[in-house]
Amino acid sequence: MNIFADIRALVIAALDDMVSAGQLPEGLDTANVAVEPPRDPGHGDMATNAAMVLAKPAGQKPRDIAEGLAAKLVADDRIAAANVAGPGFINLKLSGEVWGGLVGAILAEPGYGRSAMGAGSRVNVEFVSANPTGPLHVGHTRGAVFGDALAALLEYSGHQVTREYYINDGGAQVDVLARSVFERYREAMGHVPLIEEGLYPGDYLVAVGEELAERVGEEWIDQPEDAWLDEVREYAIGKMLDMIRSDLAALGVKMDVYSSEKALYGTGQIEAAIDTLRGKGLIYRGTLEPPKGKMPEDWEPREQTLFKSTDYGDDVDRPIMKSDGAWTYFAPDIAYHYDKVTRGFDQLIDIFGADHGGYVKRMKAAVSALSDGKVPLDIKLTQLVRLYKNGEPFKMSKRAGNFVTLRDVVDQVGADVTRFVMLTRKNDAPLDFDFDKVLEQSRENPVFYVQYASARINSVLRKAAGAGLPTEGVPGLEDAAELAVAKKLAEWPRLVEIAARTHEPHRVAFYLYELASDFHALWNRGNDAPELRFVQEGDAEATSRKIPLARAVHVVISAGLGILGVTPAEEMR
Repeated sequence: MNIFADIRALVIAALDDMVSAGQLPEGLDTANVAVEPPRDPGHGDMATNAAMVLAKPAGQKPRDIAEGLAAKLVADDRIAAANVAGPGFINLKLSGEVWGGLVGAILAEPGYGRSAMGAGSRVNVEFVSANPTGPLHVGHTRGAVFGDALAALLEYSGHQVTREYYINDGGAQVDVLARSVFERYREAMGHVPLIEEGLYPGDYLVAVGEELAERVGEEWIDQPEDAWLDEVREYAIGKMLDMIRSDLAALGVKMDVYSSEKALYGTGQIEAAIDTLRGKGLIYRGTLEPPKGKMPEDWEPREQTLFKSTDYGDDVDRPIMKSDGAWTYFAPDIAYHYDKVTRGFDQLIDIFGADHGGYVKRMKAAVSALSDGKVPLDIKLTQLVRLYKNGEPFKMSKRAGNFVTLRDVVDQVGADVTRFVMLTRKNDAPLDFDFDKVLEQSRENPVFYVQYASARINSVLRKAAGAGLPTEGVPGLEDAAELAVAKKLAEWPRLVEIAARTHEPHRVAFYLYELASDFHALWNRGNDAPELRFVQEGDAEATSRKIPLARAVHVVISAGLGILGVTPAEEMR
């Protein structure tokens, strides 16, 4: 059930009647006709812009259309009042029976709020994709939570989603990893490790070196690098991926696919992707203009192999091959996205850190060119997370060497709190994560506030059952505070579709906080007005009218927390 969609359908039907009656011309496009909550709740329950949208194409004054439309709408039993406001907006007040029926529908309808909007379209969400050189840090944590919640939101709205991790195992950083592990191997064999500048100093490699020593003993101690580099690299990458999978599991994230950058080399996949662009006339030899702003001292004009990305909205064309004939970093990324296109996805979504902002236009250009504009790519950037504890910036992790790890955060506050807090800001806004505040039991802590609503409802159900009172019944909404909660519940299906369409899972967290706020306000009203309490002691009939609203709130909070990957609270300790 989606009341906003139902009332919009009523508006469209009324407009069709006006066309049939000759009050409106035929052929009007109603795609932009909307029914949504009014900006001021005092104006009604819903508002429609139909008259404003259709006035110009109909060649009529918006208020004239609005008055005719309002007269038709108020004839429906669901509409208690339809008032024309301003130049032609229509404010609608729904009958009380609608809200009671909504609560009953939420309890009777499995998956209230789920949407078929996605129509089974296949979406690839690539996120985290950290270099396999160490544990995930707090920036990866935000990207992991955002990507996983977005994937769940898209699934909830009817898409088929693949969660994917791109392993950057084809660059020089994995050779640095291998050399770092080799030094820890030497350390395990009783030698002093030479952790030179540029190597990874974190203690997390100590155990890896010890395990390697157990496997090969003295075999590589006095051998030149070319005798051990390849094997140590593969061993080290495997160990790092085990660590990364474990870190993600601690956060409640499970990938469907792990794709390797290295697997693109020597297999013809990079060449095939570039040849596809070449066949479209998009690869050429040319010389780029010097960078704008301060001129680098080592810059000199040189002919390069370039992708004509400016044909697809990029600022400059992009090199795909170095002067020595090796591929640039961009070339395997093109091939990787070409692979995703050829796998038949209808849409691609990449979750990048804020430092990858310069990659957005070129990557979108490549996907547009490779798919002939048929497969959209949306790139979401996650901004920095600032950590605080005891009023001070959180200190760096000794284990990681120079950053705070995902495990540091989860071990401090738990996966549920970590996930919810990471979604309390839009992805492209910086986020402050205060270890003290996120554990506070107050309204200022959104995690607690939503979980407290869930726990309170469970306590209501236990209390009613313990007193032999019904936990089900026919809802009756008799107070403004009860109606406010029901109206907020009505927004859930609409919110899901908006959040899924805009790829903004933080909207779910915001909505849950607002719903919890309305629920707690009703609860507090019950402290002063006992007749509003959900459990009416000694009165089974009154309890059966009150308690369905609490159960409906629990249904929606549980669904929303499920999207965020957070477990509803049974009770608060």
